[in-house]
Amino acid sequence: MSRKTEFASTWWAQRWIRLLERFGWSARLNRGRAYARHGNVLDIDVQPGLVRAKVQGSRKQPYRVEIGLKPLSKADWDKVFALLRRKAIYAARLLSGEMPRDIEEIFKAAEVPLFPRSGEDLVMSCTCPDWANPCKHVAAAYYVLGSEFDRDPFLLFELRGKNKEQVMAALRGGRREQRAPGARPPRVSSEPLEEHLSDFWDAGEELDDVTVRVTGPPVPQAILKRLGPLPLRDLPEEWYGDLARMYEVVSKDALAFVNVAGSAPRVHSAEES
Repeated sequence: MSRKTEFASTWWAQRWIRLLERFGWSARLNRGRAYARHGNVLDIDVQPGLVRAKVQGSRKQPYRVEIGLKPLSKADWDKVFALLRRKAIYAARLLSGEMPRDIEEIFKAAEVPLFPRSGEDLVMSCTCPDWANPCKHVAAAYYVLGSEFDRDPFLLFELRGKNKEQVMAALRGGRREQRAPGARPPRVSSEPLEEHLSDFWDAGEELDDVTVRVTGPPVPQAILKRLGPLPLRDLPEEWYGDLARMYEVVSKDALAFVNVAGSAPRVHSAEES
């Protein structure tokens, strides 16, 4: 299991931080790490191929930092998406805010990199007078960027050229109903509710042939991971872990009930019930 670092708890953010530490910039990293730790990175923005940050240094005005990483081409992304669509678990994990563990193998199979392979893949600049590259302000922004990837794994994809909406649309296969320009959507006929009050709660014969298969959630505690840290104050650190264990117990009890009863409502996974 990956060791949690100061600026990263997830494996993909740890990978980003450790790449920085392997690029041979150790002489500048200690001061950059201290800047990041003390909150000197005032603002950071991730765009396709570019990270912009403001880092407070010794002068009154913060320095402007830029970190560039070449976006992948459309052809490269098409190859990646074709491989990702082969397994629905990738979309499930990404929707829950979790980067699949073997995602790098997918990019490797597509012969394109997800992470920078060396320091030469990064184009870095800072408005400070320091001649070194990277300077401590760039290093500070790089560390804080790891925390941002922790918070939202889709930012890593955005840096490579695709935002969250584009990634999820591609994983769904881009299947959308095609209509001619200006055409109206088909009208759905319906009957007055008053004519069906007596049989309103009947399931109907249409459900007789529906097969239901209830399984455990593919991503444990997906709801909690999707929501992120709860905005509640004065809670002990173990409270969130207790809540996660409650969800696990509920999922197991739901599956046990289904196995005993032999039937269940239309449920996709135990955690969603």
